[in-house]
Amino acid sequence: MGYFRPWAFWRRVQYGTGFGLFVLLLTTIFYYAYLYAAPNCFDGVQNQGETGVDCGGPCVRICTADVTPPHVEWVQSFEIAENQYNAVAYINNRNPDAGTPELDYTFRFYDAQDQLITERSGVTVLPPNSTFPVFEGRIDSFNRQIARTEIVLQPADLWLPVTEGREQFRIGNFQLSGADERPRLDAEIENTSLQATDRVDVVATIFNAAGQPLTASQTFVERMFPRSTEPLVFTWPNPIARTVRTCEVPSDVMVILDRSGSMAADGGDPPEPLESTKRAAATFVEQTRPQDQVGFLSYATEPSDPIDQVLTSNKQQVQQAIAATRMGTDGIQYTNMGAAFRVALEELRGPRGRGDARKVIVFLTDGDVTRPVNPETGLRDVAYARQYALDNAQAAKDLNVTIYTIGFGDFFLEIEDVLDRDIDLVRELASEPERAFIAPTLAELATVYSEIAEDICEDGPTRIDIIPKTGSNFVPLR
Repeated sequence: MGYFRPWAFWRRVQYGTGFGLFVLLLTTIFYYAYLYAAPNCFDGVQNQGETGVDCGGPCVRICTADVTPPHVEWVQSFEIAENQYNAVAYINNRNPDAGTPELDYTFRFYDAQDQLITERSGVTVLPPNSTFPVFEGRIDSFNRQIARTEIVLQPADLWLPVTEGREQFRIGNFQLSGADERPRLDAEIENTSLQATDRVDVVATIFNAAGQPLTASQTFVERMFPRSTEPLVFTWPNPIARTVRTCEVPSDVMVILDRSGSMAADGGDPPEPLESTKRAAATFVEQTRPQDQVGFLSYATEPSDPIDQVLTSNKQQVQQAIAATRMGTDGIQYTNMGAAFRVALEELRGPRGRGDARKVIVFLTDGDVTRPVNPETGLRDVAYARQYALDNAQAAKDLNVTIYTIGFGDFFLEIEDVLDRDIDLVRELASEPERAFIAPTLAELATVYSEIAEDICEDGPTRIDIIPKTGSNFVPLR
């Protein structure tokens, strides 16, 4: 039987404890060297004072629970060419310090029957504390007209603060030119920051005096150095003078007056109602704007040759040409509307027509079209003359000329006479039905001319928004 030796027992305890401590030390070293990860903003755990999982507190990322979702202020499509549209949505971010570098969106486009035509998706940046445009260009409508546009925003997962606000950029010196030929908007953008920035997305939107958006375009600046200025150029493929109806865009206006035989139906010397019609037209010329050019053409069997008055800014000269208009003396004076449209269009598109001016025809007729004769028969053919007038008016419309028509004469008071005078032709010749007028009396004719003068352009300044945004200013995740 052995004896218990306390000193040997305690030696074993010491050896065991030392070995255990050594193993624990090695395990600790291995854990901290290879397995341990300090709390951080990417560990998928809410820790270290975060207000959400990997967001808030010491993390750069802002928690979605602390963010107000962006709001769509408006969305609109603008036809820029046949079957081609630009689309813009104004998105308001009400968060003073939170923006997102990745906002997914989808534009959806519908026709007049509310059937989906197409859609376009993308990703954009949304800086904080302001309203920013989202732009998609050259959208194919597949031979259908876009009647309604909507945008759907996907909830953003990533919200970050920025180092620079919208005040980083200043826009100045903008000028719209070539509105009726090759529209171009020039401006300058200044980077006021001491930091360079990359890929600046800039959208220009033009509004009318009532604040309604009319058209938009987009451009980019790939890099802006600190305290630098760069030019901006926005273009459109087709004229926008008819769309941007501000009076700041000048107009070239051709006034066309009927001097066929019916314009002497009331008799007198000088003949009426031609004489009173001339006075009404002269008053209309006075109502045009100082920056407008006006030309004058009278017509009967044929238009005046040479033209009564070419386009000019001298309004008194135009009024004198109107006053000098006389009835023809070479037999019966018929009505050749188509030839009048053709000659007026040649003047508007000729060397005196200005590229930055909208083109307008103000056309007065008694509604009775009788010339030209049918070239195959050599005889009067109202159907042929009617189509000839429509074809020449359409040629002007195709070149973005706005046509106002006035059906004048007391025969428009009686339904039988109205049918005889082809009121539908008066409407069809105009650019739109609302630009066709009927004036049975001279008093109403004066009112119609005044309405047309006011409708050609809109008083009040056009608002042009040029809004830049960039994804360079978001604080990096850490």
